Amino acid sequence: MPVYRYRGRRSDSGAAVVGERSATNKQALATLLRNERILPVSIVEKGDDTPAAAPRSRGRVSSKTLALFTRQFSVMIDSGLPLTQCLAIMADQQENRHFRTVLEKVREDVESGSTLAEAMKKHPSAFDNLFTNMISAGEIGGILDVILRRLSIFVEKAAKLKRAVVSASVYPVVIMLVAVIVVFVIMIWVIPVFATVFTGMNVTLPLPTRVIMAISSFMTQFILPIIALVVLGVLGFRYYYKTESGRFVIDRTLLQVPIIGLVLKKIAIARFSRTLATLLVSGVSILEALDIVAGTAGNVVLQSGLMKVRKDVEEGKTLVEPLKKVGIFPPMVTQMVAVGEQTGELDQMLEKLADYYEEEADQAIANMMTLFEPVMIVFLGVVIGGIVISLYLPIFSLINKLSTR
Repeated sequence: MPVYRYRGRRSDSGAAVVGERSATNKQALATLLRNERILPVSIVEKGDDTPAAAPRSRGRVSSKTLALFTRQFSVMIDSGLPLTQCLAIMADQQENRHFRTVLEKVREDVESGSTLAEAMKKHPSAFDNLFTNMISAGEIGGILDVILRRLSIFVEKAAKLKRAVVSASVYPVVIMLVAVIVVFVIMIWVIPVFATVFTGMNVTLPLPTRVIMAISSFMTQFILPIIALVVLGVLGFRYYYKTESGRFVIDRTLLQVPIIGLVLKKIAIARFSRTLATLLVSGVSILEALDIVAGTAGNVVLQSGLMKVRKDVEEGKTLVEPLKKVGIFPPMVTQMVAVGEQTGELDQMLEKLADYYEEEADQAIANMMTLFEPVMIVFLGVVIGGIVISLYLPIFSLINKLSTR
């Protein structure tokens, strides 16, 4: 029977506990420790070496494809089909060529003696750390069917939230792009025609018309430098965002923007709660879980805060104390986490938080879109309407002069 080194905290007093104990596997030891009201922080087999990083496979797998695969895979495993047969069936019916190749390689590795988790870890483009760690916990504990059901629910909820965020982001971007194109066409091609007409009329132009015509003349004369500056600006922004400091500054700024920042915080809390709950209930130690949650946070500010939380937990502190210092989690979250730690039902509390904040995020996105539509209509009306009115002002002035004669 293997011997494991473990570190944990007593759920009643929060005191740190360190020791060694033999058990059939990590899952069994984690269950044993929880029965003794000890929350496992890390469990490592003595002499266990960290495997070398596997080469990355190319291509991408969408969250929708992964959600469908996980749901179908869980049903097949639950029905008692052999693992390799399930993988073969899933590969045959895959429309995504890259994912089909991944599943075929996973099946080959499993047939060669690898565990499912080990085979999946070779393909991080399809299966992230959260996915493979949960699969590993299911295999060790002999509850792969249960873990797959939990994973399917998790992936589907994550995909639903992602779709809501993407749809909310695409609409304003498309509207703004169309508005920019319309204004650009008016400035470059329409206004010069009016300028020629106004020159022939030999009338004094109103100030708004002169301003619009000056802007149009500038844009027409320097169109290539303007396009070059826009392209360089976009590329520069993308490069800056890829740097560590740049992404931190931009992510922090987004969290502070009214309305948008509130939506992003609710999405981040929902993702944090759902991911951590799913990992803990599957038997993953809290340190490993925090590592994975930080990596999937989607926001550098939150990721940095969660890594500090992990460090404090590793030093023996409770989870709730460092969470309060992150600055993103409201009192409701920290209070429910505290109750979960005291009662030994942290995973259940996190599940409730995830359900609540997913609904809150959906509602916040809907409210933002409801507010955005009239704001955009007014903005476009002012910009395009202002341009049109400024073009017709000289014509109105000329009509008034002719009518007074």
